[in-house]
Amino acid sequence: MRLVNLKPGRQVRFYLAGLPFILVAVAYLIGSHIRLAENPDDKLLPALSTMAEATRHMAFEIDVRTGSIPLLSDTIASLDRLLSALAISTSVALVLGIMIGLLPGVNALMAPFVGVASMVPPLALLPILFIAMGLGEGSKVALIVIGTLPFIIRYLTLRVLELPREQLIKAQTLGASTWQIALRVVLPQILPRLIDSLQLQLGPAWLFLIAAEAIASDSGLGYRIFLVRRYLSMDVIIPYVIWITFLAFLMDAGLSLLQRKLFPWFASVRSE
Repeated sequence: MRLVNLKPGRQVRFYLAGLPFILVAVAYLIGSHIRLAENPDDKLLPALSTMAEATRHMAFEIDVRTGSIPLLSDTIASLDRLLSALAISTSVALVLGIMIGLLPGVNALMAPFVGVASMVPPLALLPILFIAMGLGEGSKVALIVIGTLPFIIRYLTLRVLELPREQLIKAQTLGASTWQIALRVVLPQILPRLIDSLQLQLGPAWLFLIAAEAIASDSGLGYRIFLVRRYLSMDVIIPYVIWITFLAFLMDAGLSLLQRKLFPWFASVRSE
């Protein structure tokens, strides 16, 4: 049997999915044991007990300086910035993506600009944003919006252009206006793809958030990581990185679940 036709069962898929995680964990434990055996004060690969103690302190004890639990306050601050920026990006991209994909005049006007804007490195604009908007929340949210918006627009535009032309012609034959075509024909088919584009931009959005918080912030997950790096506190940095990864995973899984619940027809079409 060719490998291309070899499909693992559900149980085998479960084991295969867990194997890379187990290998990474084993490699870390071996590396940590070797380094700590040579130097008990080594901070690069702390023992699991050390990270557990640091996590307990950050996640369950109140900081006497701020009067809050560090991990909780950092998580709330970061998620507030991230979700605000993604809400702006998705709402604007939905409107512009449909307009650019559906209206030839708007396509001629905006498509080249959006294409060029998507090539600008967002992190290179960070100093400009701090100068123009200050070091407050606005510049951090703006960085995430600038970094994600052009890509979501381009993705949605391509999906609109891929819609069968026959659907638009039939709608016009039945007397539908441009507005009705956008709302009744295009929008229902683009919404599940909007979730796809949002999932694809979760990783970059977190990257821009951490970068902005690391440079100029007094709260947030990125702020905490870069605050403790000067002390080589890997026992704090590694759990924070794992926590960020877990949050991103939950967001991705939540979007997938939302897509399946709201658009069950899309999953069946995709599986064909």
